Amino acid sequence: MAFEDLLEDPVIQKYLHELVGPKGMPVAAAPPDGEVTDEELAEELDMELNDVRRALFILYENDLASYRRLRDEDSGWLTYLWTFEYEKIPGNLAEEMHRLLEALEDRVEYERNHEFYLSEAAGLRFEFGEAMDYNFRCPQTDEPLQPHDNAPLIEAMEERIAELRDELDVDHEAEAEA
Repeated sequence: MAFEDLLEDPVIQKYLHELVGPKGMPVAAAPPDGEVTDEELAEELDMELNDVRRALFILYENDLASYRRLRDEDSGWLTYLWTFEYEKIPGNLAEEMHRLLEALEDRVEYERNHEFYLSEAAGLRFEFGEAMDYNFRCPQTDEPLQPHDNAPLIEAMEERIAELRDELDVDHEAEAEA
């Protein structure tokens, strides 16, 4: 089977599990070679047809499955023949990692450019403007808000950004384009 090597990778297993959930995982983890109908998959995997269809649709939305329709000329019924396209998984994962990198970079910038206050008792964090609106008192506990040092959070995000940049070889790509 063409997908066996991919499916042995724990990262890819987790990715598929995140997409289709536990009910859809048997569908995602057992892609047949060639075309298959949703009914055949449901019977082969001993699953509810709706669960199979839900998993197939999620895979389709993520470009990991495609289908073609056939109309029965006698009954007019449509049959969907599904094909799995797992060769796209590495590209999808790279796109997800790029989105994560961008989101982390935006969040670090936000954390650097704002001052925060914390109500430990309520577990709430406020930006300076919000804290000022509440006269630096927690709206739930009425205790004074304490300045919050977000440097450890920024440092942790910067470390993760560096790891992602290394994994994605982002710095080298920028040099190659220049």
